[in-house]
Amino acid sequence: MSDRATETGTEPAEQVGEEAAPLSPKERFERRAVAWKTAERVLWRPSYQQTLRERLASLSEAAEKTYDLDGRVDMYGDGIVEALEERVAGLLGKEAAAFFPTGTMAQQIALRCWAGRTGNPTVALHALNHPEVHERHAFSQVSGLRPVRLTDESRMPTAEEVRDFPEPFGALLLELPLRDAGFVLPTWEELTEVVEAARERDAVVHFDGARLWECTPHFGRPLDEIAGLADSVYVSFYKSLDGFGGAAIAGPRTLVDEAKTWRHRYGGMIIQQFPTVLSALNGLERELPRLPEYVAHARVVATALREGLAEAGVPWARVHPEVPHTHQFQVWLPYDADVLGDAALLQTEETRTGLFGQGWAPAGPGISLTEVTVAEPGLEWTADDVKAAVREFVKRLPASS
Repeated sequence: MSDRATETGTEPAEQVGEEAAPLSPKERFERRAVAWKTAERVLWRPSYQQTLRERLASLSEAAEKTYDLDGRVDMYGDGIVEALEERVAGLLGKEAAAFFPTGTMAQQIALRCWAGRTGNPTVALHALNHPEVHERHAFSQVSGLRPVRLTDESRMPTAEEVRDFPEPFGALLLELPLRDAGFVLPTWEELTEVVEAARERDAVVHFDGARLWECTPHFGRPLDEIAGLADSVYVSFYKSLDGFGGAAIAGPRTLVDEAKTWRHRYGGMIIQQFPTVLSALNGLERELPRLPEYVAHARVVATALREGLAEAGVPWARVHPEVPHTHQFQVWLPYDADVLGDAALLQTEETRTGLFGQGWAPAGPGISLTEVTVAEPGLEWTADDVKAAVREFVKRLPASS
């Protein structure tokens, strides 16, 4: 536990006598994972906290209802892989789809293919887009693409920013939802206007839809209508669907056929991928229909969190967005990240109830944020349950000066 926690009186339960040494980031992560896994009540249980045996058992049990397990295994992208590709293309209303081992590979290839067609390798995107922030500049370092930033504000780009951008670009990339800005989405009208602005500039539109699956409640439209605005769409199979991993690109058949060629060149032609693909099919069968329910309940949880923090006397707090656009949102509090992380960990260990299971990150002087996910376990929580958990959390924070 950090020195800061000791100074504020938030000492770990096992500390007796001499002051315990601060935890390393790895130790903090592992201790939080253990506490969250063994907690009786949480808002979300990430699958990466399961044991190998648990993960394999859940895959086998669900797969019996999802795919014919007496069929042969896949070989270099046939069989069950093709079945998943057809399913995704149908859900997104596209001619074809291609499975990829990672989203990083998938989006580079899709945009590389578009660059060849448009003759322009420039990709217009938000400064907080995942490829720009979390992929070590893969677009430029690996794929010869040139990202340019439309805006760095914590909102989606506007039609005016797209229309008035001072240089040509071949593709517009929109992350739906924009995770690092708080899982935010535009309105349907704003989205259609942005797409139209790109079309006016003869640019193709690509959706970074890693979490597109849970956008339907916000837009009030089915997946194929949302995806229909874009020339191509990337989706993930683990960020919302609880799969082992994997991603897909959906779009025109000619683009997808070329993408499969580049998939081989990038090292994505893997001899057998059936465990990951089975888990993706399981997610489409089990989690996809439940996502609207998670989104609806996330709004209940977010309201209760905001009200509970105010009732507990926290001097400043923000739930962002106030009404979540998906089943994930941010919480901002006026404390250092280590202080909040210590309090969340102690609450989970001591009460067996987990309110904040993710780490806290600095967001400014004395301000930190975390992400909250509401999934199946969180459906059991009432607004009063959330407020009670908030009170327990705030008890473990240092008193305001």
